[in-house]
Amino acid sequence: MTSKKKNLKLKGRLKSFTQTSLYMGFLLVAVNMVVYLFDTSAGLVVTCFALFYFAVTVSMMLYNKPIIMNELISFATQYGQIQKVLLRELELPYAMLDEEGKIIWTNIGFEQVVHKEKGYRKSITSLFPSITREKLPGESEDVSFDIVYEGRNYMVKMKRISMREVIENSDIIEDVDYTSSLIAFYLFDETALKIALQEVDDQSLAVGMIYLDNYEEALESVEEVRRSLLTALIDRKVNKYIAALDGICKKIEKDKYMVVLRKKAIEQLRESKFDLLDDVKTVNIGNEMAVTISIGIGLDGLTYAQNYEFARNAIDLALGRGGDQAVVKVPDNIVYYGGKSQQVEKNTRVKARVKAQALREIISAKERVLIMGHRLADVDSFGAAVGIYRIAKTLDRRAHIVVNDVSTSVKPMMDLFKNNDAYEDNMIIGSQQAIELAGAGTVLVVVDVNKPSITECPELLKLCKSIVVLDHHRQGTEVIENATLSYIEAYASSACEMVSEILQYIGESIKVTSDEADCMYSGIMIDTNNFMSKTGVRTFEAAAFLRRNGADVTRVRKLFREDANEYKAKADAVSQAEIYRNAFAISTCTSEDIQSPTVVGAQAANELLNINGVKASFVLTEYQNQIFVSARSIDEVNVQVIMEKLGGGGHLSIAGCQLSGVSLAEGIGILKENLDKMIAEGDLVV
Repeated sequence: MTSKKKNLKLKGRLKSFTQTSLYMGFLLVAVNMVVYLFDTSAGLVVTCFALFYFAVTVSMMLYNKPIIMNELISFATQYGQIQKVLLRELELPYAMLDEEGKIIWTNIGFEQVVHKEKGYRKSITSLFPSITREKLPGESEDVSFDIVYEGRNYMVKMKRISMREVIENSDIIEDVDYTSSLIAFYLFDETALKIALQEVDDQSLAVGMIYLDNYEEALESVEEVRRSLLTALIDRKVNKYIAALDGICKKIEKDKYMVVLRKKAIEQLRESKFDLLDDVKTVNIGNEMAVTISIGIGLDGLTYAQNYEFARNAIDLALGRGGDQAVVKVPDNIVYYGGKSQQVEKNTRVKARVKAQALREIISAKERVLIMGHRLADVDSFGAAVGIYRIAKTLDRRAHIVVNDVSTSVKPMMDLFKNNDAYEDNMIIGSQQAIELAGAGTVLVVVDVNKPSITECPELLKLCKSIVVLDHHRQGTEVIENATLSYIEAYASSACEMVSEILQYIGESIKVTSDEADCMYSGIMIDTNNFMSKTGVRTFEAAAFLRRNGADVTRVRKLFREDANEYKAKADAVSQAEIYRNAFAISTCTSEDIQSPTVVGAQAANELLNINGVKASFVLTEYQNQIFVSARSIDEVNVQVIMEKLGGGGHLSIAGCQLSGVSLAEGIGILKENLDKMIAEGDLVV
């Protein structure tokens, strides 16, 4: 650094000013030459004067240059001291760092924030661990980010200052080879601003809808004279709960409430996991059936109207998923709470009749019907598709069922229609043919699935303007949008049960063949595990309707006889099961020499529920470069919620998901980690 100081030279106007006398001396020499031309004696006099002038000028330059440099340095020092004092006493916390992030200078404001004395020379990371070397700014770069220090919120700004640039822009110091740099570090205290913004956000309004799921059924289970008391107790419970949150609750119908809350109150509800869901169930004045509610909350919308729309969407999701749960919808996310009880079966068929009439009108208005289920179609999906096919043919419309991959479980039923003179050759088509047939005159009927990404041909959803959805799975975040008709009943045992009910209201002229009845009866049998789970009165009524139309139990049983390899694979999956946390049976199913390993995995999961103490079973199967997880439970665990955490869905007792980019061992690890997390957070009780 000393050698560099010696190389400092004046430049610019100051350099020109100090050399003016020398330039005048050269001018004097030129004049002297001219004088010699006129008079030699006069020239000698001027020459003597010029020599004297140069002697004095050079002497003054040699003598005054150090003095001038010292004066300049003194002025710069005094000016720098003033600047230093101003920076030192600046209220804004400020520091200078070297290239590596080491503190080389701080002002009083910075020292007061970090509680360090003047002269602290350690790395900035020692004070703020989150500010690592990777976060330091690069060349000519400004960096800003938020940090929290001792409970206060700060915005950090850093700017790299090149010392070479300072020297190059100097009007006094000549450029030298110097490439070092410093970092200016600022702290802006935004605690008060953040508190104010949070307070404004907390006070923003959220809209909620509360529906009683089983109002009519619960009233019917109580004596008539006590029904008004039951209603009054429920009203009191709901109003008191909302009032405690400083909210407004208004009853808009006999079984519907609208609530207005502050966003801060929603956080309280989330922390309590919407315990109102359980509180309402405690209302009991002799009613055999516990009352359950569904809650839909909308918040963070741009307007109050948008929050209301979010709340409507949320309550529709809650009801579509079976009720007894809360759904909170924000612009970019949906969160579910509750959903731990089975949905009560509706005894009335009014809804089925209304949907059947609407379906008849939609199909009658089109020329062609395309029917598709979910990818890797199962018995229920194909059986429901066959039922819709019969409706379309009865209404004299061309109909096609879209199936790409045929599993071993579906193949025996599909063979009933292939090479059968009673059915067209193009009754069952692939995705490419379906895309070619799609158009304005086509209605697309989606059965046994309401998640667009796992349908047999997602492209058809974009090509067909008229879409009908018939499904018995609980709705998730991903739904088929802009459906002309949507009939989703989570309490139904199967899609075949729903289609069987619709068949009874389409018209008197409908005739279901025995093969078609066998297919739909098979779908009900598979999804209910031979009428052992999710069966209600309407399930048996649908089965009775199919029996009257020619369904034969013996033929159906023969259709379901298993291949020897599949039977062995299922037995191996059951025998190798691990009982995790004394409540969850976890196993894997091989896919070698098996045409439909996912079906075998689902069957193995059903078998594992027969083990005493098992609350839920999970069977993982590797197929088509993915891990398919089949989850089953009886009534103690909601496997739908578990599978939704992994990107899947389904029913409270029957669900599944698909994992990509992982091995079987990694899939089991992910599943266990998810179970542990849900148990720790209270979402699962073991």
